[in-house]
Amino acid sequence: MEEVGVIGAGSLGTALAQTIAENVDTVYLQARREELVESINNTGYNPEYYPNTKLRENIIATNDLNDLKNCKIIFLSIPSSAFRTCLKELKGIIPEDTILVTTAKGIEYPSLKSMGNLIEEYFDEDFVGLSGPNFASEIVLNLPTVSNVASKKIENAEKVKEVLSTKQFKVKVLDDVVGLEICGVVKNINAIANGICEGMNINENARYGVLTKGFVDTINIIESIGGKASTAAEYCGFGDLVLTSTSSESRNHTLGMLYGQRIIVDEKASGIVFEGKNSIMAIKDICDKNGIESVIVNFVYDVIVKQIPPTIAFKTLWENIEE
Repeated sequence: MEEVGVIGAGSLGTALAQTIAENVDTVYLQARREELVESINNTGYNPEYYPNTKLRENIIATNDLNDLKNCKIIFLSIPSSAFRTCLKELKGIIPEDTILVTTAKGIEYPSLKSMGNLIEEYFDEDFVGLSGPNFASEIVLNLPTVSNVASKKIENAEKVKEVLSTKQFKVKVLDDVVGLEICGVVKNINAIANGICEGMNINENARYGVLTKGFVDTINIIESIGGKASTAAEYCGFGDLVLTSTSSESRNHTLGMLYGQRIIVDEKASGIVFEGKNSIMAIKDICDKNGIESVIVNFVYDVIVKQIPPTIAFKTLWENIEE
């Protein structure tokens, strides 16, 4: 593989570029801001995310999407809120047979389209999803990491596995891209739920009960939209759910803790609140449309969207966790 593109020079995009660069001739890392592009190319460092990690020399930063037109595989490591705009821009630039890989864990609201659905809207259904219990800060340091890739076209998933796999970065292929994508969204809601409980100093018996219930609800939600229950037991399911629900490095867990402590969060200054709220409203809509009563989704919706005090919302959750 000669050239691979990564759109988004944030924490995950940069970390993936560092990994992929082991396997290919050139990685084009696209960033919107000229000063960041110049800094990466001139110094070999991404000063905003990894000021102490030297990037591989075959990573070339650019702010021109046209530089990616010869890439056989392009990773989309951008926020879900920027996805549609990016796809519109790519439409006239890259060939139809380019393999697009989504790493974003979100749902467009109110359309309820996953990032893969958006790719299908502009290209085709042969995209690849990448998801797992992966903190970018560990990937960039070449620490042991395992992830799933999934596609309706397994051949594409295998090609993505090939450019990602190293001695430290392990990849398992799945055929359930629907389940993989929904796991990535629902785990954030579970992470917020567990963060709220921790912020409230809820006892550990109850907290891990909530985590278990969240896992069961995840399976129900996956199956309701045509995914496979078995995907919930994969790295993109159980692994990512536990990581983001229990680690202090998880932004969604931290967001939940703040709400659990009744700390007022500046929503305009915090993109994570915006993304989190959209995911909560989207999953709540999916549950309502499919007749799924998820006490965990309802709990997070009550606290984050309806602004119900956590103690009252938890009382309702606990009354309904096992009726």
